[in-house]
Amino acid sequence: MSINEKFRLDGRSALVTGAGRGIGRACAIALAQAGAEVWLAARTRDEIDAAAAEIRAAGGHAHAVACDVTNTNDVKNVFSSIPALDVLVNNAGSNIPEPFVEVSEDHLDRLLDLNVRAAFLVAQAAAKKMLEAPERRAPEGAPAVPRGGVILNMSSQMGHVGAANRSVYCLTKHALEGLTKAMALELAAHNIRVVAIAPTFIITPMTRPMMARPDFAQWVRERIPAGRVGQVEEVAAAVVFAASPAASFMTGSSLLIDGGWTAQ
Repeated sequence: MSINEKFRLDGRSALVTGAGRGIGRACAIALAQAGAEVWLAARTRDEIDAAAAEIRAAGGHAHAVACDVTNTNDVKNVFSSIPALDVLVNNAGSNIPEPFVEVSEDHLDRLLDLNVRAAFLVAQAAAKKMLEAPERRAPEGAPAVPRGGVILNMSSQMGHVGAANRSVYCLTKHALEGLTKAMALELAAHNIRVVAIAPTFIITPMTRPMMARPDFAQWVRERIPAGRVGQVEEVAAAVVFAASPAASFMTGSSLLIDGGWTAQ
């Protein structure tokens, strides 16, 4: 396999949650450009329909599936509708920035439910789907190889450090980093790799209102040695790499796309 072929995902199927906008949408488009057949899942049907149509117009293969990942029945229906799964981008998540002493039980429960509980159950459903798949053909005389797959948990640099006004978000992303390690250990024997993707502040619909505040934008840029915030395409490129055969020996680790934030 040539180096170019190692970065391709032809013949593979991928599911992206939270795919209607921001990082999730960029990941779905990039995976399709790399040759994968992509299922885009999100609560807002119009957004994933539009993204899937854009992928198909560019010659890719995409399907939109409405899903609230905090709804167990929705999650079950999505996975039962996919014939096979090679890649999960476990991306759905949110944040409610506020001082630690002002965090309400409602906000705590909401973020734990989406960022941790739902992410766990989606990852679990993906692993089960991958384990059910028939083994891949092997050369004559060689043992069959589990079909396997790749599970990419969308973490954050805040899964590696702390930050003021982000206590619950840091809590949930540190949990996701730990889950990634534990999953990788259990699933390695089944040819399933698990990697956390950990971006810094990226320009998305969620961060755009924050970055519109000059004081906050300055605070962020001063802490990124690269001198700027990230773009969704930069995260999507890392996702394609981590999902591809080029990253075949990567599992249980976290891929930081943070412009140097955590190096300090």
